[in-house]
Amino acid sequence: MPRRRFTIIGRIRSFKYALRGIGVMLVSQHNAWIHALATGVVCGTGWWLEISPPQWCWVVLAIVAVWTAEALNTAFEFLADAASPEFHPLVEKSKDVAAGAVLIAAVGAAVIALLVFGPALAAKLSSPGS
Repeated sequence: MPRRRFTIIGRIRSFKYALRGIGVMLVSQHNAWIHALATGVVCGTGWWLEISPPQWCWVVLAIVAVWTAEALNTAFEFLADAASPEFHPLVEKSKDVAAGAVLIAAVGAAVIALLVFGPALAAKLSSPGS
């Protein structure tokens, strides 16, 4: 297969396709709505608690991990449904494993939130004028 040349138009199309994929995920996956709400709450809480730049790095990494897991899970579900429209026990197992990956990322993100926000919240609530 011949190699395609790098073009700016091609890169712009790639971004368009990626954004379309994010849109499909947001429209079709109820859990993505929950992740969007959680992302907003977490970012608002980080801003309110005035967390440090290194703490923001952990929070952003956790957010990205959850969104990435959800996007890959969504893509996997679409592909599995196309490959096996009828019920198949191995497809069911693989979908469960992919959903488990999202759960692992979400639990990890919650632990990071506790580690970052817990001390910051305690400091904010115990400081005078809070």
